[in-house]
Amino acid sequence: MSSLAAGFNPLDATSVIAATGLVGIFCVLVAETGLLVGFFLPGDSLLFSAGLLAASHGALHLPLAGVLVVAAAGALIGAQIGYWIGRTLGTSLLARASRPALLRATERVTEVVGRYGPAKAIVLARFIPVVRTVMNPMAGMIGISQRLFTTWQILGGLVWSLGVTMLGFWLGSQITGIDKYLLPIIAVVVIVSLIPVALELRRMRRERASAVDPGTPVIHRAGDAA
Repeated sequence: MSSLAAGFNPLDATSVIAATGLVGIFCVLVAETGLLVGFFLPGDSLLFSAGLLAASHGALHLPLAGVLVVAAAGALIGAQIGYWIGRTLGTSLLARASRPALLRATERVTEVVGRYGPAKAIVLARFIPVVRTVMNPMAGMIGISQRLFTTWQILGGLVWSLGVTMLGFWLGSQITGIDKYLLPIIAVVVIVSLIPVALELRRMRRERASAVDPGTPVIHRAGDAA
């Protein structure tokens, strides 16, 4: 574990767990779900990896109960902090967000809220990387009531954090000697977790292309008035 911790990389779920354990899981989830600066952190892969390690018996074994507690606490506390930040700082917060990924996520959050309503949007955002980072501050900024937000972020947060963790634990329990396959499995999880981001980017590019497409030009006849 010490060798893994020595090469600490905040973007690598295994490295985070090796270096910081349960405390690191909690901190990463708070940052990813509550602070705009945490949009790049590996929330999905971290939860899944923690579940895998809870099922393993190697050097990085984690207690399942502890993982579930810190996962749920990080996801719920982070979202509530994000809501408070958005409600307190308002538009000045997002005005400073210059990264394209955050700006696109802000547009997507507005669209999702408009299409599904705030309750469904808060729950669905938990499962979309980057969007879940922006949703909570945006909810506070656009005036979603604290009671409604808290109710649905708790529901969505528990389903996401506990569900992804238990999925990892279940898979780890099904594979004998899961430690041997840990890195390849985590690599697959990271790739899968990026699929929603890739789809969102593709959709947004198509929408932007459609918006700037001038369409078929109008051809005026020689005798037409200017």
